[in-house]
Amino acid sequence: MIKTDILIIGAGPTGLFTVFEAGLLQLKCHLIDALPQAGGQCSEIYPKKPIYDIPGFPEVLAGDLVENLMQQIAPFQPGFTLGERAQTIDKLSDGTFVVTTNKGTQHNAPVVAIAGGLGSFEPRKPLLENLKDYEDKGVAYIIKDPEVYRGKKVVLAGGGDSALDWSIFLSDVASEVTLVHRRNEFRGALDSVEKVQQLKNEGKVNLITPAEIVSLNGNGKLDAVTVRKTTNAAEDIQLEVDNFIPLFGLSPKLGPIADWGLEIEKNAIKVDTFDYQTNVPGIYAIGDVNTYPGKLKLILCGFHEATLMCQSAYQRIFPEKKYVMKYTTVGGVSGFDGSKKEAPKAVVKAIE
Repeated sequence: MIKTDILIIGAGPTGLFTVFEAGLLQLKCHLIDALPQAGGQCSEIYPKKPIYDIPGFPEVLAGDLVENLMQQIAPFQPGFTLGERAQTIDKLSDGTFVVTTNKGTQHNAPVVAIAGGLGSFEPRKPLLENLKDYEDKGVAYIIKDPEVYRGKKVVLAGGGDSALDWSIFLSDVASEVTLVHRRNEFRGALDSVEKVQQLKNEGKVNLITPAEIVSLNGNGKLDAVTVRKTTNAAEDIQLEVDNFIPLFGLSPKLGPIADWGLEIEKNAIKVDTFDYQTNVPGIYAIGDVNTYPGKLKLILCGFHEATLMCQSAYQRIFPEKKYVMKYTTVGGVSGFDGSKKEAPKAVVKAIE
């Protein structure tokens, strides 16, 4: 069983920053995330998308923000259980919690911080009769390793940032890229739309609009799709493909957390704004997963909530101690790995 001071469910930006704030208090953290890597949506859905409202960064790519957070928390040596979903929670007689994942990994901590963003995500799937037959046999909903598509014929469907960005990226990887969208207009960033149009003009991306995929074909593995132009139902196009990737977004769900006895309001966890604790003492909810009057679903708000939550968690774990906050500009940052970062001290010279 994995033991830690604070068990964080969700390894997105808020969950990662919690490790830093807890580390300043000398509290150890372990994170659980259903995704195969840390970073949440920033890593999985839009790593190349710029974010403009992170203090101190006029502009930062989502993937770069995650990388910076990972560097910031490295001295505090967090543990990770990735690719597993937090399934059940049990409270022990000593007041601590045991969280078990869908793969049976058990974690024990006196404090649980739910930082699961909007919850667990399920892909929005197109309504195709035999879609399930080809899942993992040519059909995928998330691109985890672009090299899988090296030299392959790939068809993507969708009209948002993910569909546009991956069409651009795969144009240098796949042997053939086709983007199908049911409208002529796209919902993505203007520069991405213009880039796809440029790649179409250069013959590097096949763009079919307005149209939709109406059937999948293959014998045990996908080898063709049927595209129907919505302006002319008789104008069906048969495309030989190796892979079909529908990118229609992800649908957020609280998942098993909804059954943990927490107070839920509109698919979010209600918290006390004093310390972002839920109705179950010892379980906190921070970031986009929580709700309270005036809530804003912003990364910087999640950072603020994580900071106050860690102060409360410290008092819960060490009720007999009184923590005196010290600014990092004064006390520096002491990592669990023995590292120490602090401002240079002024040289004091005696006056003769």
